[in-house]
Amino acid sequence: MKRLASCSCGKLSATAEGDPLTISVCHCTACRQRTGSAFGVAVFFDKEMVECAGISQTYSRLGRSGKSITFHLCPSCGSTVYWLPEFRDQLIAIALGCFEEPETLTPRQSVFNENSLPWVTLDIPA
Repeated sequence: MKRLASCSCGKLSATAEGDPLTISVCHCTACRQRTGSAFGVAVFFDKEMVECAGISQTYSRLGRSGKSITFHLCPSCGSTVYWLPEFRDQLIAIALGCFEEPETLTPRQSVFNENSLPWVTLDIPA
């Protein structure tokens, strides 16, 4: 199964083959700031299963692991489509909201829950 994810204007995309390895909701402050929302949702695939297309602008920051995370954003519309976590260098994360059919992707875990906003409640399967 191929899954297409793209930015708001369609100039930056990622096509993933097969099922994701995991899907993670992150409540850390950095993800909240990056998304402008209450949390971020990353859909992780093996890098070899994803083909990226289009020109991206990058932003790198250190994660809590002390290793870098490089985010790829569309320079036209500003959407973050995918990112590469150095601490899991064989993986690529794609933003759940960028997928054509995000309703087919269900988060499997929630991390940095201590930073969760008090009104956020999630029904994530065990």
